[in-house]
This record gives sequence, structure tokens and C-alpha cells, in this order.
Amino acid sequence: MKPDKTSAGAESRRAALRLLDAVLRRGLPLEAALDAATRDLARPDDRGLAHAIAAETLRRLPDLDALIDSATQQRLAPDAKARFALRIALVQALALGTPPHAAISTVLPLVDGGPRRLVHGVFGALMRRKVVLPTLPALPRGVEQRWLEAWGRDMIDAARAAMAAPPPLDLSFADAGVAARFEGEHLAARHARIPAHNRVAELPGFADGEFWVQDLAASIPARLLGPGEGRHVLDLCAAPGGKTLQLASAGWRVTAVDSSAPRLERLWENLARTRLPAEIVEADVMQWSPPAPVDAILLDAPCSATGIFRRHPDVLHRVRSKVIAEMAGLQRAMLARAADWLKPGGTLVFSTCSLEQAEGEAHLADLPSSLVLEAVAQEELPEGAVPHPNGHVRTLPTMLADKGGLDGFFIARFRRI
Repeated sequence: MKPDKTSAGAESRRAALRLLDAVLRRGLPLEAALDAATRDLARPDDRGLAHAIAAETLRRLPDLDALIDSATQQRLAPDAKARFALRIALVQALALGTPPHAAISTVLPLVDGGPRRLVHGVFGALMRRKVVLPTLPALPRGVEQRWLEAWGRDMIDAARAAMAAPPPLDLSFADAGVAARFEGEHLAARHARIPAHNRVAELPGFADGEFWVQDLAASIPARLLGPGEGRHVLDLCAAPGGKTLQLASAGWRVTAVDSSAPRLERLWENLARTRLPAEIVEADVMQWSPPAPVDAILLDAPCSATGIFRRHPDVLHRVRSKVIAEMAGLQRAMLARAADWLKPGGTLVFSTCSLEQAEGEAHLADLPSSLVLEAVAQEELPEGAVPHPNGHVRTLPTMLADKGGLDGFFIARFRRI
């Protein structure tokens, strides 16, 4: 998407600046900041451009900053408006295909009354040097150090490669026969993988509710509960509802619980489109409890979400060690609370879309006394995923890398004793 030369083009860059400020200074998720940051943009294309600029800037932030620092005698502060303006101009010229003159002319209004000459001079110097961005984006230093210690160099290389290209779209289907006939790569039962450029709403069968978008790794937790045969399952922290749809289509009687009314709206919409049944409860899992014990529970707990960095690069810049520790504490509390809601012999699947061991493997050493880990077999998993020798599942960027990769997840299945 290339920018235009109108004032609306400059306003798109101003909105992109607001988005970057919301993520980098205030720690907000990019998607959560989008409405407020683009409120002054009348056209959907301008809104989309602002989002594309901000997302690509976050994807390339360490590399952009390295270029800026190479061309300034005095290092600009991380939150300096000149640095933000240069990031936006450079990402357009070097990653989004914008002509350099348009890239700089639309960001100079961002520094009116400020260091316009500095921004213009640094940008011009870099263009004359014919700089390019690395083929593989660099990870933020803190993230790379943390993941290197946890997973090793191969994972870092795979994560950088995963950042370099849009991930494919994974579709989950209610009917295995429909999935088998759908064009795409089939890496699991009731699944198809298609290129990222497809418009989901225009795909055959979408309006009829035949499928929904769900990363292949995100489909594993519900797969590990198997067929429901009318038994009762709680889907905790359920919205926007991919796992609820999986469970309902597998024959479970589903009660889906989530505290976010806006996210539950999306779940209602998905249920209406797919015509799958589920009971919806708007409640905080730490305050609510079911009226009676249930056969199974799927707890996809709130987490740092660093495992979904391929689609949401902002998480790598927002999440700090303090946030990871806080999320891990909440997960332990939720796991202990949910364990009491199972019938004897019932199954609980716990998952987080995180690449942090504190939000995954560390929980295995601090389980509620009523739960025992139940090993996952290879045949229960999609292509590319491998069960850990201890019995749990960990998906990493190294897995299925030649076919589009997987999001980072920790998944464990427990039995109540």
C-alpha cells in the first residue's frame, strides 16, 4: 500500500505516530490503540495505511534505530519525536515501497516547530548511502537474550525468519469432509492452510459458517480434549471463540466464560455464523464458579502473548519481565481455582500463547495436588508439533518453518485424581 500526496497522507503518518506512541510509551496493544489513534481518518484506506506503517515499524524497530544511530552525531532519545518521524519515513522508503521524497515530505509535518532540519538531513544522508534493511529483522535485545537462554540459537534464527514474512492463514473447519475438499495444505484433521493475502470473508464457505481463522498451534488445546459426546466442558477465557467453536463442533456441551464484553461480541458473531451451540457467560474466572462440577475444562489463560509475535510484533516491545511474572502468578491462581471444578477423573487442558517458560514449563513444578499430568501422544498433534518427553506440548518457531511456521504455545493436559 503506497501513500498518496494529499494532506490525508500526512494525517495517516500522524495517526501512525500516535499508534507507535501508544505501544512504545504507554504499553498498549497495537490493535487496542487503533480506534483512538485513527479517529480523525475518514477513509478506511488511510486507517489501514496508518496501521501498516506502525506494524512494520514495530517489526523492524531495532534495525531502523540502528540506521538512525549510525547517522547522528548525538544519539536521539528513544522517545524523541525526531526518532519517531525518522522511523516512519525510513520504514516507508525501505520496507513499504514508498518513494523517498514522499516518505520524507509526509513526516516533516510531524516535527513542525521542531527539528525538521535534523530529520530531513538524517533521512537524506541515509538515502544517499543507499541503506537497506536486513533480510531478517533483528529481535529486541532483551527478547533475544531471554529466548536465547531458554531455547537456543536455532530458535532465535527461526523467530527472525518468522518475522520477515506474513504468516499464512490457518482455517479450522466444523466438518472434516468440508475441510478435506477445501483447497490448501492440510496439516491436521479439519484444517487447511492458505496464503496470507487471501481475504477471509470472500473465501467460499465463510458466509455459510464452514470455517473460522485459527492458528494451527492455537487449535491444539481443544484437539487434546477429543470428542465430547455430549459431555460438559468449560472454555475459560474463551473469547474471541476459536476454541469454543472447536469444542462445540466436536460434540461438547460448551459453557464459554470471558470477562470482556467486546471480545464476547465476536464470539456471539462467530456462533451465529457457524450455527454452533454454546452457553456464553460474561464473568471473571477469579470471581465466577460453575453451579456443578464438569467433565472437562479448557483454560487458555491470559498471558504475555509473546508466542503470537509473527502477527503482533508489538508484543515484543510492550512485554517486560514484570508483566511476565504478573501473568504467571495469575495463571497459577486460575489453574488452582479451575482444578476444583472438575469431576473426579475429569480432564483439564491448560495453555498459554507465550514463549516464556515462566508462563509454561514452570507451572509443572507447582501443580494443584488434585491434578496429574497426562502425556500427549504424537498422533494427537498436527503435523510439525512434537510432544515433549515429559508429556506436555511446546510449539516453537523452529517447528514447521518450511511450511509457514507455528505460533509459540505451551499446552499441558491434566487428569483430576
